[in-house]
Amino acid sequence: MALVASTAAVSVLVPASAAQAASGPSGITAKGAYLLDSGPNKQLWTKSADTRRQMASTTKIMTAVVVLDTRGVNLSKKITVKQAYRDYVTRNGASTADLRTGDKLTVRQLLYGLMLPSGCDAAYALADTFGTGSTMKARTKSFVSKMNQRADALGMSKTDFDSFDGISQSGGNLSTPRDMAKLARHAIMNSNFGTVVKAASTKQRATNGRTYTWYNTNKLLGSYNGAIGIKTGTGTAAGPCLVFAAKRGSRTLVGVVLNDGNRYTDAKKMLDWAYGTRTAMTLRSLPKSAQQD
Repeated sequence: MALVASTAAVSVLVPASAAQAASGPSGITAKGAYLLDSGPNKQLWTKSADTRRQMASTTKIMTAVVVLDTRGVNLSKKITVKQAYRDYVTRNGASTADLRTGDKLTVRQLLYGLMLPSGCDAAYALADTFGTGSTMKARTKSFVSKMNQRADALGMSKTDFDSFDGISQSGGNLSTPRDMAKLARHAIMNSNFGTVVKAASTKQRATNGRTYTWYNTNKLLGSYNGAIGIKTGTGTAAGPCLVFAAKRGSRTLVGVVLNDGNRYTDAKKMLDWAYGTRTAMTLRSLPKSAQQD
């Protein structure tokens, strides 16, 4: 059962002048950024929107999309955790859902493990299950191919995935703020995806009774009024990244900041500018035991 974030921020409506609206949000430090009005699919503001950059674990949005867009997907299908998934995390020093070898979890549960603690072990499990081939290497490779095929179908013309979780061995895992906004808009239209990414935390029980407690690394949840997701990412080359969404009334906004040391502050500025508000925001704290991304 997912525990959904509460919103503790306060908003004050501030009418924006035409000049203010034309200038866009001020002081955004992201190397690349994009803000989209999701309903009409309308671009609101951009910064280096089409410059290709690494995007770290925001890659996992596409991992989830490939799974959820699979025809006839059974979210209750049970997957057995392999030691190889744990070894991969250890080998790469990667973020983890701390999946235990031999435990059986459903696809739905693994989506929580993928998106909340940014589990690269959960990503591996899903890629290994939804890829095709006679070996794990072949299956994960075919899964990445599916990610690229889905990107093409969504019009993400400047995106190339070379991994199922954002850990790029060659540096070729690249996208743009515009492309990631297209992906995020598509993803949040799926109610199962939306339910997962708006959860601030969750407890999930494996078939043997082991309970997993995962906290969402996206601190915008529970901090910004109306925040509904989506995914953090951090890497040496990528820097801090955030793909985010908020809903107020009937209006849903989707934003992207890549290589941004002030990702939460910048997300707030972008959303406030579009909503015409000034929002007081204190970031939600994560327990010391929680993954950071």
